[in-house]
Amino acid sequence: MARQSITLTEPNDEWLKSQISTHHEYSNKSELINDLIRQARRADMINQKLALSEISGSVDQSKEEILKEFKEKLK
Repeated sequence: MARQSITLTEPNDEWLKSQISTHHEYSNKSELINDLIRQARRADMINQKLALSEISGSVDQSKEEILKEFKEKLK
C-alpha cells in the first residue's frame, strides 16, 4: 500500500475522529479515508454508467450485473 501524508482542516479532522469513535467500523483514520475514497469511486462509476445509458438510450445489463461489475472494479 502507498503511504501518504495529508493535511486536514480542523473541522475535517474532528469529523473523522467523531466517525471513528461513534461508528466503530473503523479503527483509524486511514481505514475511514480509504472507505470514503471507495465510496467516491463507486459513485463515479455509477455516474459514468448513467451518462453512457443516457447517451445510448438503454442499458443491456441488469442492476445485479451492474452492481457486480462495480464491485469487481473496486477490488
